[in-house]
Amino acid sequence: MDVMTGNEMVAIPPGQVTLSDRRTQRSWSVELAPYQLAACPVTQALYAQVTGRRPSTAQGDRLPVESVSWWDAARFCNALSQRDGFTPAYHLPTDGDGAEWDVSADGYRLPTEAEWEHACRAGTAGPRYGELDDIAWYRGNSHERIHDVGGKHPNAWGLYDMLGNVWDWCWDVYDAEVYGTYRVLRGGGWFDEHWSCRASARRRSHPAFQVDDVGFRIARSVV
Repeated sequence: MDVMTGNEMVAIPPGQVTLSDRRTQRSWSVELAPYQLAACPVTQALYAQVTGRRPSTAQGDRLPVESVSWWDAARFCNALSQRDGFTPAYHLPTDGDGAEWDVSADGYRLPTEAEWEHACRAGTAGPRYGELDDIAWYRGNSHERIHDVGGKHPNAWGLYDMLGNVWDWCWDVYDAEVYGTYRVLRGGGWFDEHWSCRASARRRSHPAFQVDDVGFRIARSVV
């Protein structure tokens, strides 16, 4: 597999990560088993190979796919799983509501936000795993446009573009009590200021929304 297509998987070690919610002032720790995470966001080339679609606002095979909804990302995971001979991780109703995750499946899926943050940090404790200009495309250096994946330094575990370039969809609901079905976004994007490009920064979006600085990367459970 090619790291520049968005489906080269990196083995992520087990660990613990502490998440926090600014509204409720609550923090909680999550224990994580080993899993796999893609070395870079899904590219437009890979998305087109699997779905036959090119939904992105900016066009380029090695650019991250963007303008994809959470539902688009979940459907892509199932389609790629079927293509590669794995059991799809998601049961996705046709009416677009109530997705279910089969945790026993070996197919591709979206990372949980705990998995995302653990992988982003790669053993570091600060807000970033390196100097921002070295590791991320953000408003200060992107010239307000998206860039090819893998153009900045990876973190210690070999993951590119964890911060900047595009936000990553995660599996989790952001805050059901206040925002209903809105899902978590992580990582910051090419149009964001430096304070959004931090390992702990969280954003939310409706699962049907398609935005030109939101993409995703894939994960797999070690079954």
